[in-house]
Amino acid sequence: MSADTDYDETTRKTSGPDTVAEFADTRKGFVSRLQHALHVNPALVPLFVLLASIVIFGLLLGSKFFSPFALTLILQQVQIVGIVAAAQSLVILTAGIDLSVGAIMVLSSVVMGQFTFRYGLPVEVAVTLGLVTGMICGYINGWLVAVMKLPPFIVTLGMWQIVLATNFLYSANETIRAQDIEANAPLLQVFATKFSVGGAVFTVGVVFMVVLMLILAYVLKHTAWGRHVYAVGDDPEAAQLSGVNVRKTLISVYMLSGLICAFAGWALIGRIGSVSPTSGQLANIESITAVVIGGISLFGGRGSILGALFGALIVGVFTLGLRLAGADAQWTFLLIGVLIIGAVAVDQWIRKVSA
Repeated sequence: MSADTDYDETTRKTSGPDTVAEFADTRKGFVSRLQHALHVNPALVPLFVLLASIVIFGLLLGSKFFSPFALTLILQQVQIVGIVAAAQSLVILTAGIDLSVGAIMVLSSVVMGQFTFRYGLPVEVAVTLGLVTGMICGYINGWLVAVMKLPPFIVTLGMWQIVLATNFLYSANETIRAQDIEANAPLLQVFATKFSVGGAVFTVGVVFMVVLMLILAYVLKHTAWGRHVYAVGDDPEAAQLSGVNVRKTLISVYMLSGLICAFAGWALIGRIGSVSPTSGQLANIESITAVVIGGISLFGGRGSILGALFGALIVGVFTLGLRLAGADAQWTFLLIGVLIIGAVAVDQWIRKVSA
């Protein structure tokens, strides 16, 4: 059979009305496949950094760092940041930002303490009112962003100042001591309850943080509401045309964020032992840091909330590791700053490929 005959036969087999067009896959190189994998699973980068940092500090410090007690101590130290980062992640996924998360957290804790000790309400009622306070603050943020169309940065910056001032005015800058809470309202410190598993020591706050992250990860990935959150963050106009109620979605996100911050305020009482209006001053920056290092895009619409958990743990690992190594505390800020810039650079790299 001649070459021309072979060509004709091949042409008849690969063409015709019943043939589906095939296009060559341009993603054949390792770099392209890596970029695609990171786009599909953005939490892979912070997970790799977390595991690498644990291994490196474990090799450098030995059993002083690489032990169940030390590793669970990291979880205890980042539980507040992790819970607040969960709230921040929801807002950032909608292409917004919430600068009031720390203030809402502290105000909610102050409401719980003041309604228990100043007004003598049952602690269960006081806790409920504190949680409602967080939701109300979140609703106001969401209403201003979704209905009034104000920029999230400006809205939450103003809410941060308002809530912070309300916090100090309402509490009269009064701290409720740990001894009083332990004697009269131990429920306020329930998140500090410890239990051991082998040589590891966990708290209720740590368990709450992990369970919260897992639930939110499932909801965002497997429910219609979660898909709407990503759609609004990616392109709100296209989401609206697709039938997504953008206004309702945004308000629900900010309300849920406020509620989570209120739970963080409850956990904060257990963490520091007292109700202090001056606590949690860096929660805003720390939560944004965890989210950015965790690979959630500041442009919205992309990222995994588990990445925020990994981001918080990375900060905890560096903080404890450098402290055990006897390094100056400023090295922690330097390395975290490098990680933030690196995380944003990786996000831009992934977005360029996926565009």
